[in-house]
Amino acid sequence: MESLFAVIDVYYVSQLHDNDAVATIGLTESILTLIYSLAMGISMGATAMVARRVGEKDIKAAEVAAAQAIFVGVALSLAISISGVFFSTDLLRAMGANEHLIVKNSGYIKWMLTGNITIMMLFLVNGIFRGAGDAFIAMRSLWLANILNIMLDPVFIFGLGPIPAFGVEGAAIATNIGRGMGVLYQLYHFQKGKGLIKLHAENLLIQWKIIVRLIKVSAGGTSQFLIGSASWIFLVRIMADFGSAALAGYTIAIRIIVFAILPAWGMANAAATLVGQNLGAGHPERAEKSVWRAAFLNMVFLAFVTVLFYSLAGPILRLFTGDEEVLRNGIQCLQIVSLGYIFYAYGMVINQSFNGAGDTRTPTIISFFGFWLFQIPLAYALANWFAVGPVGVYSAIAIAESLMAIIGIVIFRQGKWKKVEI
Repeated sequence: MESLFAVIDVYYVSQLHDNDAVATIGLTESILTLIYSLAMGISMGATAMVARRVGEKDIKAAEVAAAQAIFVGVALSLAISISGVFFSTDLLRAMGANEHLIVKNSGYIKWMLTGNITIMMLFLVNGIFRGAGDAFIAMRSLWLANILNIMLDPVFIFGLGPIPAFGVEGAAIATNIGRGMGVLYQLYHFQKGKGLIKLHAENLLIQWKIIVRLIKVSAGGTSQFLIGSASWIFLVRIMADFGSAALAGYTIAIRIIVFAILPAWGMANAAATLVGQNLGAGHPERAEKSVWRAAFLNMVFLAFVTVLFYSLAGPILRLFTGDEEVLRNGIQCLQIVSLGYIFYAYGMVINQSFNGAGDTRTPTIISFFGFWLFQIPLAYALANWFAVGPVGVYSAIAIAESLMAIIGIVIFRQGKWKKVEI
């Protein structure tokens, strides 16, 4: 459901028949991945701490940890909003955007950066709900947000009645409204809902000791995603040199790929919660059994997606564009990257299980070596030195993700994660 925002935005914006507009979403989303990284990192720390406290049957401590996580998220999002007001166009320029694109479409990135608190809170609060085992509340908040986004996107992009056509900027307006309503739904359940975790007045005091502990637990997870997200920015920068059509094809394909991967993250998040709760309850072997079962089910799901994407890449991409050059790049990206799904299915579950146990250091190291010392150099070398072009970037993604998954499995089997204290 989280990945559906970008897919819907790309779908409607592609109807403008403007490659620069689609490229703007690709450039902006690559920058937004840094925000996703912060949100997901803090979310993982909150999930781990809440799940451990719930496993220990200490609900009050879980509620206190949840409140402190929200304080941290709000502070970070305010800082990012300020940067969005003043540096939006500079960020697009640094990503290789031409001046025509910047002048015409910079409103999109400004809206997305200044409204980042909706992204931060959706990830963070849903992480708290998942840690408490209330995953369905998290899902319902995203249902609401996406339904509103689907309804509002065409209204703000193409205009309706008194609402003018904002173009690509309208997609950002609709997305922020949808996500904002999802956050309000979350907060309602914190106060009035039937979930395990609730926010009480006594929890709304800043407790620096818990915040410091949360930051330490979250730091590794945040670093993992920052390392990965920054690598995606470099990949987009490499792609930008091949023109707007190549970048637009890559953008559409990656949005579709993320749409398939993020549902698989649901299984990985479930494994993280089960690891945290079982370790808290003193059942490390049951925690490990949960991980292997989740990984296998994830592999079955992504194997099906691989077959689907490889055989139907053309028809899927044609839903978004009729431009032949955009189609060619998008089809190549979708087919090549999906070949790494089988390994990645295990890799994402294993990495999240490390995080659920509080061992964020191991997947951080794997991510650093895998992305920065292998994927980026390989992508640049294949694309430029060996003159393979964009296909080199797509191939590097599949190879690097598969290699990191194999390394993660080997380390996980050693079992040191079972002894981490948080």
